Amino acid sequence: MVAALERFDKIEVASAYQLVADAIEREIMSGRMRPGDSVGTEAALCAQFGVNRSTVREAIRVLEQSGLVRRGADRRLYASLPRYSGLSSRISRALILHEVTFRELWATARVLEIAAAEQAAENADAAIIALLEANQAQAEAAQDDPARLSHLDTEFHQLLAKATRNRVLELAREPAGLLFFPTTELIVRRVPEGAGRLVAAHRHLIDALKAGDAAQAALWMSRHIADWRKGFERAGRDLDEPVERVYARSVLRPPY
Repeated sequence: MVAALERFDKIEVASAYQLVADAIEREIMSGRMRPGDSVGTEAALCAQFGVNRSTVREAIRVLEQSGLVRRGADRRLYASLPRYSGLSSRISRALILHEVTFRELWATARVLEIAAAEQAAENADAAIIALLEANQAQAEAAQDDPARLSHLDTEFHQLLAKATRNRVLELAREPAGLLFFPTTELIVRRVPEGAGRLVAAHRHLIDALKAGDAAQAALWMSRHIADWRKGFERAGRDLDEPVERVYARSVLRPPY
């Protein structure tokens, strides 16, 4: 009889703060509570749930970290949409901890960045084209500044993804992109023609978007991503190396 009972695991009882957080999250995820709606004050939540203030505060901390709740200027609590940057940074951290390699990032970029270029050519409007042109002008002026050019390269690809008007694709590519594109700085420092080739590829991509030519956009993005691999290897790096934390400065800072 004792041996039979020992086959069962102990039941894990959820903490009170987790039950409170789960209840609020269900209201938000179901749509019954919309972004911008008041969640209530800490005092009101204590009364509704029948718990103490420390329990409510811990539940709110969990929800704030997930981006589902924010505090307004009046200190009241409101339902909110998780920010892309916060979600992406958390996934990027997980990729680092799993020791993903540059080869994996490159293979992923080949798929997602080309898809983004095609869809951007089909959906880009004048406003996003203007932002890409402004980025391009800054990149052309920053060819002797590898750190600045690397930042602008990351921004360019984020803008191009935004031009797709596809929020799923925009969010899907961001975590890997935050790790992949900062390596531009390394390549530009070690490959003399690296900056010029990057700026030229971006110019062709913008022109393809202006023309609404999805095939040309895909072609130039394919060349651009292939060029990254050549530059990375010419810089003396191994594609099968795990991603280093030095290339992830932006995702190692707290997103909130």
